[in-house]
Amino acid sequence: MKLKVKDFNLSTGGPLVAVLNEKTLKELNIIATDRIKLKRIKKDIDITCVVNVSDKGIKKNEIGLFDEVLKKLDLKAGTSIEVERADRPASINYIKKKLEGEELNEKEIKTIIKDIMENELSESELTYFVSGTYTNGLSLKESVYLTNAIVNTGEKLNFKNKIIVDKHCVGGVAGNRTTMIVIPIIAALGYKMPKTSSRAITSASGTADTVETIAPVTLSKSKIEKLVKKTNACMVWGGSVNIAAADDKLIKIRHPLSIDPEGMLLASIMAKKKAVGATHVLIDIPYGPSAKLKNKRQAKNLKKSFEKIAKELNIKIKVVLTDGSFPIGNGIGPALEIRDVISVLKGDGPNDLRAKSIFLATEILKLVKEKNPRKKAIKTLESGLAYKKFREIIQEQGGLKRPVIPQAKHFYNVKAKRSGKVKGIDNKKIAKLARLAGAPDDKTAGLYIRVNKNSKIDKRTHLFTIYSNSKKNIATTKRMLKEIDPIDY
Repeated sequence: MKLKVKDFNLSTGGPLVAVLNEKTLKELNIIATDRIKLKRIKKDIDITCVVNVSDKGIKKNEIGLFDEVLKKLDLKAGTSIEVERADRPASINYIKKKLEGEELNEKEIKTIIKDIMENELSESELTYFVSGTYTNGLSLKESVYLTNAIVNTGEKLNFKNKIIVDKHCVGGVAGNRTTMIVIPIIAALGYKMPKTSSRAITSASGTADTVETIAPVTLSKSKIEKLVKKTNACMVWGGSVNIAAADDKLIKIRHPLSIDPEGMLLASIMAKKKAVGATHVLIDIPYGPSAKLKNKRQAKNLKKSFEKIAKELNIKIKVVLTDGSFPIGNGIGPALEIRDVISVLKGDGPNDLRAKSIFLATEILKLVKEKNPRKKAIKTLESGLAYKKFREIIQEQGGLKRPVIPQAKHFYNVKAKRSGKVKGIDNKKIAKLARLAGAPDDKTAGLYIRVNKNSKIDKRTHLFTIYSNSKKNIATTKRMLKEIDPIDY
């Protein structure tokens, strides 16, 4: 069947979709969500699309197409295209198999990931895959297969060094910007640490957002490799390099559902480590009432899973369980967090951020069999060598030799309503308030916490300060304080 192309001048942002008139569907003997094959005979190219139906604006002899399809087939509005019924991808059967609680083999998982990357699956079909792994779990073998399949969907960094170091925190703790202190310590001691980080999803800032306040984080693969060869490290946004690209598509599905199937979480993290060539990996698992993992039992179980998958992937790993009861550092939001980082590197800053950074750097040095690891980590930081290395990385990444931290136009101090002693600071509530203030899009926005665990306070005590470039956002954040109280005292 030949149909005339109608250009929607829109992008789906994912799956390849074609829209047909109801009568056309009946002639092709298909229904919505079935597949059709689009052929350009003269150019000998074809693609498969998911079918949607609409009688509004789509005539019987027309096919409505989005930008992704038009680009792949090099089509323009008004031209004709051959259309025929197509079989559903084999991966749909494998997704159904997972939903029924069966274990998938390597070929089946590879096929699913391949179809994800080629936009052969609709968002609903992707959701079923994530749901199946959440409900029925992934075996160790399945997690390994998924990890390797994800690695092979994107670019890989190539270094000849026998030791390539990486670290990851499973998240859930506000602030906690240890990575930016650990990296220059490790790099200054001669180890390569190509760190690709994420942007914020639900937090006030991801590591990439924080770095971006003082330097570009969107770098090409070749630029990253040159940077790491010269400075031993980088601090870039992983999404810019197309590393483990399939994982980004799966995250988009997982995020709205607020589900993180353990096997998929393991594959997501370890795929990115393997893709940068990591041989030695430190995993930080914070736990606490307002962290991702609520208790030590959950943290221990996840630790065991990381250790098992790392063994299968031939990656040396050290997993540490840390206190996630309180935020780490004082700044919550990109510019406020980088302020803490630079202060620590200069020999000042929040004690908890400094202590945890030294602890994590020490654990990495233990993992690579460095002698006197804690002593070397402390000396590298206190001597200024780590700050020197930090500035070198930032400069080579495209930032200024002496970083300039942006400052917010507006602020509001939140005072205590009564006297007391700080019992707890809720990570989720703190992050929510910082996002209301405008973080991470407004790099200057967020909260600066002015009390710590066990701090004695009275009615004159400043609990925290709200920062933003928007007076409206400050007002919104203030109103939210009537509903939630992030500090228990």
